Amino acid sequence: MKKQWDCVLENLGEWEGSFTHLSPQGEIIDDIPSVISLTGVNENQTIHLALRRYYPTAPGSSELKPQELAFDFSAPSAGALFFETGAFSEGSPYFSTGTLFGAEFGFKESDRRMRLIQQFDAANSQLFKLTLVRERRVGTTAPERPPLALEDFLGEWEGEAVTLYLDGRPSVTANTSFKCDRLSENQLVLSSGEETDYPLKIAENSNQLCLNFEQNSQQYQILLLPDGAASTCPIQITPGHPFFMEVSWLIQPRLRQRMIRTYDDKGKWDSLTLVTEQR
Repeated sequence: MKKQWDCVLENLGEWEGSFTHLSPQGEIIDDIPSVISLTGVNENQTIHLALRRYYPTAPGSSELKPQELAFDFSAPSAGALFFETGAFSEGSPYFSTGTLFGAEFGFKESDRRMRLIQQFDAANSQLFKLTLVRERRVGTTAPERPPLALEDFLGEWEGEAVTLYLDGRPSVTANTSFKCDRLSENQLVLSSGEETDYPLKIAENSNQLCLNFEQNSQQYQILLLPDGAASTCPIQITPGHPFFMEVSWLIQPRLRQRMIRTYDDKGKWDSLTLVTEQR
């Protein structure tokens, strides 16, 4: 396994795209054009990050004004772990009631990146916003993936999972098996390895397709999103119960990656897993 900093360096370059803010039901609130550059300095011992986002000068205006953010860093944050591909997740190392909580999931494939941020409010620990970031390397024409459809989710998937731990334990690699079948017009069933089958109810929120299921006394939803992305997380986090947050990216029609952050019953971030699987 590469050192964490070497994995971070996989993201060097200049990336153009947009930050799309979504409601918890997947409705698009706004779409903000962006350019982010990650430049290695001091022989790549440090990275200079510069982010420009272009906001309307007034509501409904087509005129855009850039807002800039820039800083240097030389190590991942305490809430971040990176994989050899450059894929990563960064977010809150602990969950507790009364505080804002969330995490970002980032994927990289050739000249494209996809990032998704899940955020929960402080008042009720409810999902209140998603941010989908779709990017391509500046100077390339790498196309965006089509929006994820239900048919893309179905079938039997096999692959490999790499799990990283915060406490210094060595990474673990394991074979994976994931299956999703359609039982009726509005119900699916999901099974993963030897685990119990989970029924998924197909629902539609404001014309946005989503899948609902229950696990560990918590209600989860899966939202199918643009660029082949899917967001899976609790609708509301229940204290005292373990939970997970997951984002997936359909890289090709029969190839996808899934990244999962798991938290224990005390709200502590335990591990991060990247699954690469084929249908």
